Amino acid sequence: MLSMSTESDAQLAVRAAQAGSAVVRDMYGTSPERFEKSGGDFATAADLAAEKAILDVLRTARPDDAVTGEESGRTGSEGAERRWLVDPLCGTLNYAVNTMVVAVNVALRDGSAITAAAAADPFGDEVFWTDGEHARLRRGGADEELAPSSGSRLVDVNLDPPFPNAPDFRAVGLLAAPEFAEHFRPRVVSSTLAVAWVAAGRRAAYVTDGRLRDSVHFAAGIALCEAAGCVVTGIHGRPPHTGAGGLVVAADRETHALLLEMIRNQVPAGR
Repeated sequence: MLSMSTESDAQLAVRAAQAGSAVVRDMYGTSPERFEKSGGDFATAADLAAEKAILDVLRTARPDDAVTGEESGRTGSEGAERRWLVDPLCGTLNYAVNTMVVAVNVALRDGSAITAAAAADPFGDEVFWTDGEHARLRRGGADEELAPSSGSRLVDVNLDPPFPNAPDFRAVGLLAAPEFAEHFRPRVVSSTLAVAWVAAGRRAAYVTDGRLRDSVHFAAGIALCEAAGCVVTGIHGRPPHTGAGGLVVAADRETHALLLEMIRNQVPAGR
């Protein structure tokens, strides 16, 4: 086992995400047991087993760090400077019906910043990762720099609740805007794997509503996009996690500006 002195936080995030990915792959297609949560949501046995595998890696390497797991909740000191954010299977609804569009997200918040993160695609055998300065893709044991691009014109819009900024902003309304069709082609990928795709140049942008600070779902993807040089703000153009919240991640400033204009046009006059 690598020690804290020889393994960076970023490499630990990659290793933890790979451990979770292995479980997700191994249990795929087995119709794993479901465990009901609030609001009609549920976890599968794969979510729980993948999270355990990730936490085993993190706690062995960094026993003093705090952790927030999607399934196990918060452990460690509430005021801890270092907290790992773990989403063992983002796209549970997809996975439960044998759809291979999921992500395994691991991120470290050190103080107020995400300083290391990994988002793994268990079925593409890819890990998108960052040390807080560079964003890379690990595939086949080799790393390559991520390069955002708006060339695809594909924009993912998250339609899953909650929608804290409705009625002033509704993601579904953005898709219906005539100017959206003039510039982009919509996609709805129900996994934050799509956020990593913006950093990798596979999507032009990603838009969602919601309060995302310390989000186990979004922390890794946001960190990847920031390190890759994407434009990352809330839905009204303010810094992430301020104002109305939400998220607009774009490969370049032109794409970002077009989306912000469409979002502003949703707000009724005088409001």
